[in-house]
Amino acid sequence: MIPKTITFAATSRDFAATLNRRVNDYFKTQNISRHANAEMVIKTIIMFALYATPYFLIVTNTITGFGWLAALMVIMGFGLAGIGLSVMHDANHGAYSNKAWVNTVVGYSLNFVGANAFNWKMQHNVLHHTYTNVHDEDEDISPRGVLRLSPDSKWNQMHRYQFIYAWFLYGLMTIVWMVTKDFFRLVRYQKNGLIKKHNANLTKEWAILIGTKLFYAGYIFVVPLLLTPLLWWQILVGFFIMHFITGFILAIIFQPAHVIEGTEYPVLDANRMLENNWAVHQLKTTTNFGNKSRWFSWYVGGLNFQIEHHLFPHICHVHYRKIAGIVINTTKEFGLPYKSCKTFFGALAGHASLLKQLGRKPLAINPG
Repeated sequence: MIPKTITFAATSRDFAATLNRRVNDYFKTQNISRHANAEMVIKTIIMFALYATPYFLIVTNTITGFGWLAALMVIMGFGLAGIGLSVMHDANHGAYSNKAWVNTVVGYSLNFVGANAFNWKMQHNVLHHTYTNVHDEDEDISPRGVLRLSPDSKWNQMHRYQFIYAWFLYGLMTIVWMVTKDFFRLVRYQKNGLIKKHNANLTKEWAILIGTKLFYAGYIFVVPLLLTPLLWWQILVGFFIMHFITGFILAIIFQPAHVIEGTEYPVLDANRMLENNWAVHQLKTTTNFGNKSRWFSWYVGGLNFQIEHHLFPHICHVHYRKIAGIVINTTKEFGLPYKSCKTFFGALAGHASLLKQLGRKPLAINPG
């Protein structure tokens, strides 16, 4: 369904205005850009190197043998996840650079690794960031029946065990994304009007999707098959290893941010209005975790500062740690929640607990 008729309540406007003013003042007084700095550029190079170096070692036969292939694909998996978390994510939010063409080029790194930047922007920027945790609107909590990530989703028997099998399915996330989901999404966004609403050229987007998928398949499957002694099934196993690592990492970073004990699932009223304004809605549906670990924050692209990211998606993640204090103080001043888990593993535990709760059969409501 198209979320165009949904509105947010005109409440707590002073909070959003005050917070925006204070964050703007921070960048002005520090005389720094909201976008990428030298640290971000270095990180970009490192993430691409983690992905590309093992690949070239494989296709040039510098390192041979199936065991080495598996090890190198693990490294590629970490690099691929790093590109997704720390590079393309900022670019496709328009946060990497103040130059649109730079964001576009860097954002297309998602296509380079087999996915599709246009679909991602529709699903993530338009739907998830606007209607976070809203049933039937936020696709992040609507995985088509296999998992129940919202109390408003339909329940079935297999959900009783989702707290066990979810972790394996997380590892399959990017494989499904690359192979089928991008095609289904583009069809769905055409049918529900999102493509027309955002003035996109459907023919162009199909050409880009198919062309970049073929390019990806060429360098991932065909080139190793032609240039190395690896057998076809060994290449497929390597592909699976890489994507299982990547999918699992991405899932365990994104899921605890919203699908965790303590976050809310706002419900539309009869007029398709949400009870809070957009900024407060983000506070109530989002959780931070592991904010004290600088190395963790570095690798995951600051996405452990999910509150800051949701409130300021157009600010590069290298600044989240600095503006977090401003957000915390302002939420306290206005009596609003700022949800945070001290550790990443604590957040995973909270996510697992909610998976178990959502897996239980909902109690029937007696209409009488």
